[in-house]
Amino acid sequence: MTLLGPAEIRDLAEQLDLQPTKKLGQNFVVDGNTVRRIVRVAKVEAGDEVLEVGPGLGSLTLGLLEAGALVTAVEIDERLATQLPLTVAELAPDAAGRLTVITDDAMKVTELPGAPVRLVANLPYNVSVPVLLHLLQSVPSLQTALVMVQAEVGQRIAADPGSKVYGSPSVKAAWYGRWSTAGQVSRQVFWPVPNVDSILVSFERMAELPGSEQERVDTFALVDAAFGQRRKMLRQALSEMSGGSASASARLEAAGVDPTLRGEQLSVHDFLRVARA
Repeated sequence: MTLLGPAEIRDLAEQLDLQPTKKLGQNFVVDGNTVRRIVRVAKVEAGDEVLEVGPGLGSLTLGLLEAGALVTAVEIDERLATQLPLTVAELAPDAAGRLTVITDDAMKVTELPGAPVRLVANLPYNVSVPVLLHLLQSVPSLQTALVMVQAEVGQRIAADPGSKVYGSPSVKAAWYGRWSTAGQVSRQVFWPVPNVDSILVSFERMAELPGSEQERVDTFALVDAAFGQRRKMLRQALSEMSGGSASASARLEAAGVDPTLRGEQLSVHDFLRVARA
């Protein structure tokens, strides 16, 4: 299958009168080897139902179709969403029937055709964490993910408790499953070239979520409070929502958590125990 290269990407952009914008986080992959690497690391196989967010001009879409996947692509830019099926029909006519394009904001999507089991995407860097958390919550059929994000963000998502970069995204992402980094990506494979480094992050969903939906909401509220004042001890950071530091200390101790710890030292399961207390 013919994948998109630098010349094809620029021709399409000129055809659409498209100027990539920072607002939409538009940096298009122009290297076929990188596309095939992403598809390989994502372990996409023929017949897999794959969700792609922000397909842009179709670089990764074509790579996923080349592997035999059934692709549902969610694109917020109407020009790009309209062009994508035309690009696939021209370059990969035999695969055109395996592509479904939805013109929408990924943050608003709650239902999708079929039951996608893999999320594979070059996520817009400015909204990567909110989009990830929304999709994991809204599309429970997703079992795995491989996403390309800003390196700093990806390291934070995959961080373990106690790490310098461990934070609210780390805890919330861990609610759904196991995360790990899966390799760096050169800036030079993008057009336009971004001013940040990129990284691949992989995900595997746990067989069962740690708690109920209400417990998730309560746990995430605690996480926000703890990391909203991350340099403070938990008994202080959680005092406002607990009715004072004494009450917060009592609840933390009831959950088996030292009140003098900071949020960055707690796992998602620790936060859940505090929420239940």
